[in-house]
Amino acid sequence: MAIDLAEAIRPATTAVLTMEMQRGIIGDLARLGAPAEEAAAAGTIPAAARLLDAARSADVAVVHCTAAFRPDRRGSNANAPMLAYAARDPEHLVIGTPSAELVAELGPAPSDLIADRVHGISPFIGTSLDPLLRSLGIETIVVAGVSVNMGVFALASEAVNFGYRVVIATDAVAGVPAEYAQAVLDNSLRYLATLRTVDEIAAAWR
Repeated sequence: MAIDLAEAIRPATTAVLTMEMQRGIIGDLARLGAPAEEAAAAGTIPAAARLLDAARSADVAVVHCTAAFRPDRRGSNANAPMLAYAARDPEHLVIGTPSAELVAELGPAPSDLIADRVHGISPFIGTSLDPLLRSLGIETIVVAGVSVNMGVFALASEAVNFGYRVVIATDAVAGVPAEYAQAVLDNSLRYLATLRTVDEIAAAWR
């Protein structure tokens, strides 16, 4: 069903959420090649940077959802194959280290907020993200980041369950392989979220 995009993403009630757009995941310190390679090929980081520029210019809240862990991994389960794989590299994505930082193109700007997590694959459950968004009066979230396979999909699903409207910036997300990510957008996420390009979202804010 078509929506009035400008009404849906009114600046006062909208936040942009970036998902795991970190140096150690899709940036210069990435250790899993495929996500970074797909993001680079798709131009995900430049597209997300344009989205954040438009959001900040329109006084839309920006929240970066990041994953980082203690060196001893306490509080972080390895109860999924991806998490178990990550746990075998205990020096990677450690809290306070360069690999856990945002990619430089995204900031953070002084007005941005950070929602960290040390467990799981999505940013809502067991974190401060939901109360943070509610304190800002947010009703709609615009999503950018990785990966469509897991993190972006889980974020969108949980956001809907928590009562938020979701818009996905289709050229500011990536997955592995690209063809699969597009299939997920076309065949699954379109039933949970409104799919729009960065240019369409930015135009609605203007």
